[in-house]
Amino acid sequence: MNSLPNSAKPLTYQGIYPCPICRAGEIQSMLLMDAMACDSCRQIFIADLDKQILKMTDRQPPLVWRWNGKNWMGGHLEGVEWGWTIWVLAIAFVVLPATLIGLSAYTFPPEPTSRFYWFPLVWTGLTFLSHLTIILWLVTEFYQFPIRMYLRIRLQQLWDR
Repeated sequence: MNSLPNSAKPLTYQGIYPCPICRAGEIQSMLLMDAMACDSCRQIFIADLDKQILKMTDRQPPLVWRWNGKNWMGGHLEGVEWGWTIWVLAIAFVVLPATLIGLSAYTFPPEPTSRFYWFPLVWTGLTFLSHLTIILWLVTEFYQFPIRMYLRIRLQQLWDR
């Protein structure tokens, strides 16, 4: 049934576990329900105790984490696979525009005595960073990570120390 080591504690509705989303709060069972909730980010989860997995209920398809007895593994969408073509397209979206701008600046360099001789290099870097930001934003939105709340909790913890 469970393939957990002896020192690991299994996922049960009576236990208290770290939240796999905000990583700052703790999840525990809700009264009179077969669900668990985080005390910090207020996310609601459903646990499959036989498979030792936790599903986020407020999105479709749900995010799924596997409990290994000490911490959460994964964070994958149930039934959704990111193939290598998606990753190749994402890398191409980041690298190709910056490469084209860099090659054009290399092929047609500005005069070293001109006022804005540095501009092509900065423009190439800004292109790379803006395209990388777009890809990171899309991944964050796809997985619905609560980044703002996570940073707020972490800053509060640092402030309290």
